[in-house]
Amino acid sequence: MTQLYQTTAGKPAGKQPVVVLAGRPNVGKSTLFNRLLHKRRAITDPTPGLTRDPVASDAIIAGKPSLLVDTGGFKLDRRPSDSHENRLDSLVVERALQAIERADVVVLILAAGELTPEDEEFIALLRPLRDKLIVAVNKTEGGRLLAEAWNLARFGFDRIYPISAEHGDNVVELASAIADKLPARGEAAVSDETGCNTVRLSILGKPNTGKSTLSNRLCAEAASIVSEIPGTTRDVIEGCFRWKGRDFAVMDTAGIRRKSRVSENIEYYSVNRAIKTMDEADIVILLIDAPEGFSVQDKKIAALASDKGRGLIFALNKWDMMPNMKNSFEAARDSLHYFFGQMKYVPVLPLSGKTGEGVAGLLDTAIKMHGQLNRFTETSVFNDFLENVQAENPPPSGPDTRFKVKYGVQVSANPVVFRLFVSRPAAFTQAYNSYICNKIRKDLSYGMIPVTLEIHPSGGGKRRPG
Repeated sequence: MTQLYQTTAGKPAGKQPVVVLAGRPNVGKSTLFNRLLHKRRAITDPTPGLTRDPVASDAIIAGKPSLLVDTGGFKLDRRPSDSHENRLDSLVVERALQAIERADVVVLILAAGELTPEDEEFIALLRPLRDKLIVAVNKTEGGRLLAEAWNLARFGFDRIYPISAEHGDNVVELASAIADKLPARGEAAVSDETGCNTVRLSILGKPNTGKSTLSNRLCAEAASIVSEIPGTTRDVIEGCFRWKGRDFAVMDTAGIRRKSRVSENIEYYSVNRAIKTMDEADIVILLIDAPEGFSVQDKKIAALASDKGRGLIFALNKWDMMPNMKNSFEAARDSLHYFFGQMKYVPVLPLSGKTGEGVAGLLDTAIKMHGQLNRFTETSVFNDFLENVQAENPPPSGPDTRFKVKYGVQVSANPVVFRLFVSRPAAFTQAYNSYICNKIRKDLSYGMIPVTLEIHPSGGGKRRPG
């Protein structure tokens, strides 16, 4: 497996230049990140230390393409050295420093009137990077605290940009300064837009199932922080890689717990952001902790992915920790298919994100599934198919239950949707819907993906996923 590019950790050769936003916690890095992107991409909240993993997105800054990276806050104070939280703080700082090292432009963000020892240490640390450094002093909306902002010139900065990330004051001027420092177009190629040939994966599941470990293995880089602390990943961490000549994009997401157990606003937004990745993905990898087993929450995630028409793979992670017993995988697969009811078409794969066992099979399955999601069946072929399935298993013939499927057409791929025109839509049963969907999978080579039927009379209609 070779890395194509890693959007959360730095700049690869031949890709767009990288702009990194850096600073201590709660100075407004994520707010500025969203402001420069002109959309809400990073989660923002008054809670210090919210951002942990670097979060990146393609951006156009003052007309120039770049990769914009929001980093975790630089912390000077430390908790007891043996605590989980201290190790997590150290990893956050380590990831931020790695991103800064690889950046073309570093925007150091300070808060007006709130200079701290952490700021002073960070300033000293960044002094060797002066040629690529821009200093923005945030929270100066309406001209407040401008004198305090200009006082920061005593640290020897060439120029200071007082801004308000929240209100947009002077952000255009800052963006122009960033663009002026970016390499010329001839020095850094713009990355290709993700096209239909790129396989987009979203890794979903409960907390601590190994999502970040798998994502890091796929991208061949420790982009997501891996920790035994549940809920370590908060935002969506994106990365890309190449496998057997195919481009992949992968989204590592926050763990999804039952709604009743979500008590903090941060977790609420993290879970919502994770669920929304289904709208951007082709395939959802539902990561299940094999030793722990599956749960009702896994069932809800799978149902939502199916309703959206996304490809779905049940990945039994940590399989290396399972007892080495004959037919253990077959038993787990059968139990899972029984638990998930009407989803026997969904592939079930054992793997270990930690050791890499089964990852090749996961990617091969994803490539095959992506082909099925983007398959389009000609109308003539589909109508011949409909005649055959009705001849093989005719619809009910009673006076109140009689209907006939007149003809049909595929109306979309990825998600795969077929529209059926039926003589009496009200009589078209869910059982017959399931029958046709299963035959479509078997006879028309859609064997691993959800299929949706839209049932139409001469006008109007409704959708029935199957």
